Amino acid sequence: MTPRPFTLTVPDSALADLKTRLALTRFPDAAPGEPWAFGTSVPYARELVAYWQNQFDWRAQEAALNAFPQFKVALHGIDLHYLHVPGKGPNPKPLLLLHGWPGSVFEFLDIIPRLTDPAAFGGKAEDAFTVIAPSLPGYGLSFAPGQKRFGLPDIAACVNDLMTQVLGFSKYAVQGGDWGAGTASLIGQAYPNDVCGIHINLLFIPRDRPTGEPSDEERQYGDDLVSWLKEETGYQQIQGTKPQTLAFALTDSPAGLAAWIAEKFRTWSDCDGVAENAISRDRMLGNIGLYWFTGAIGSSFWPYYARLHAVWPIHPGNPVTVPTGYADFPKEILRPPQSLAAKTYTNIQRWTVMKKGGHFAAMEQPAALATEIQNFFRPLR
Repeated sequence: MTPRPFTLTVPDSALADLKTRLALTRFPDAAPGEPWAFGTSVPYARELVAYWQNQFDWRAQEAALNAFPQFKVALHGIDLHYLHVPGKGPNPKPLLLLHGWPGSVFEFLDIIPRLTDPAAFGGKAEDAFTVIAPSLPGYGLSFAPGQKRFGLPDIAACVNDLMTQVLGFSKYAVQGGDWGAGTASLIGQAYPNDVCGIHINLLFIPRDRPTGEPSDEERQYGDDLVSWLKEETGYQQIQGTKPQTLAFALTDSPAGLAAWIAEKFRTWSDCDGVAENAISRDRMLGNIGLYWFTGAIGSSFWPYYARLHAVWPIHPGNPVTVPTGYADFPKEILRPPQSLAAKTYTNIQRWTVMKKGGHFAAMEQPAALATEIQNFFRPLR
């Protein structure tokens, strides 16, 4: 388990192939009604594809990723990719930083410097972290054709071994959103002696409507949950039941891949209907491009399949007991009240209602999230 330095270099031939495919895009007609009412807006998709083909600079995004030290290591039957960025401070705490779907390590390009060198942003050097940010198994640069698939418990076991067995940390901090939050929660549940605490910006509690005599806050969450399950979970059903079929379309068509992912960036971010209000177009296409060039979109669906075919792993009967911090962003996809969250996370030590931001917090609000992470872990050092 010896780590090997890694640099991302997409061949020129792959860039040329992408441009050719984008130029040959066959767009669907637009259904009558509001542009985003039934999924990705056709005019927006045309604009995004044209930008990707003619203006987007992949090499600039590639260089931004390569500015951080990267490695690969043989672990749990795959080559696991990760960033390992040393902190600049007297005693940097190791922080495992975890992305989700449809994200990647591109989510962290703007937050990593704030975490590793807080003094450069007006903070204290004592708050510095050494950041380890893996591509989740089956995602991006932690994917190779034909490799085994990973559900969330498998991902948690793999990245915990990265921290403890490969990198040799006796205690570490964990932060994540989306599947990264689920992985962080599972690490806190299954490996409590390895972590000083977890910080998350999505709560993994059972998706059940509150029963009995719910409070007004719990009742509102129940209404939001019903609406979410009805209107926004179609992607979970197809990715969780027939992931291979969808993988054909999105592996073959870059325009289809962009439309599938960009709709989530718009719907789940705090953007007032324009994704680029929250996340730059170049960062978004860097993330989408990583899925394209690695061919990992089908493998990235697997946590959904594993999730739909197993019991909910994190619940009051099997709670997370380690110190837990939560950043409550106003446009997160689901926002359970603390009264419900505390049944699953029994040691919530910090709950902060954030002023702005959505599901992709590290991209949307890197400064605010970095400060929140520092504030939570500071007394746990």
